[in-house]
Amino acid sequence: MKKFVALFTDSYRELKSVRTITTMAMLAAIAIILGMFSIEYGNFIRIGFSSIPNGIIAYLFGPTVGGIFSGTLDIIKYILKPTGPFCPQLTLVTMLAGVMYGCMYYKKKLTLPRVLATKFIVMLVCNVFLNTLCLTVLYGQAFMVILPVRALKNLIMWPIDSVIFFATAKALESIGAFRFVRRAQAERIARS
Repeated sequence: MKKFVALFTDSYRELKSVRTITTMAMLAAIAIILGMFSIEYGNFIRIGFSSIPNGIIAYLFGPTVGGIFSGTLDIIKYILKPTGPFCPQLTLVTMLAGVMYGCMYYKKKLTLPRVLATKFIVMLVCNVFLNTLCLTVLYGQAFMVILPVRALKNLIMWPIDSVIFFATAKALESIGAFRFVRRAQAERIARS
């Protein structure tokens, strides 16, 4: 239990770093651009890759920062490109996804099985169940009417999103893009 709580407290401490804030800002800009190119099919299906920056933030800075980043970014993306009515419950689900990614990625070795498992859990809990529930309330559609289409879309996108995120994160890691963040984290730990 102490390790689980430490994930959140260590992640919270990351917010005190200027590097964390600037990295969040850069990845937020990338996520917004990626979000502009998402494909929408009606009110219930959206295919896009703006979740890649969310996963990277959660991987680098943990569940607290991941949840804050995901929620804030969801609101900013809605302001810039509104799609349907605003639903705060959907923002809370997005924050939960950021927290879940942070719990599974932060301070852990990023492997394809870990990414596949994490994406599956987040897609099942957040995308398929909770988001569908929110859309049911928002649009007055029956849960079981929307569920099969959303479940199929998420099942198809699960390996695609997982491989794209894993390949992107590993490519950024191999070119040293995360080195400055890791160095700052090591310095902060040494000072503590």
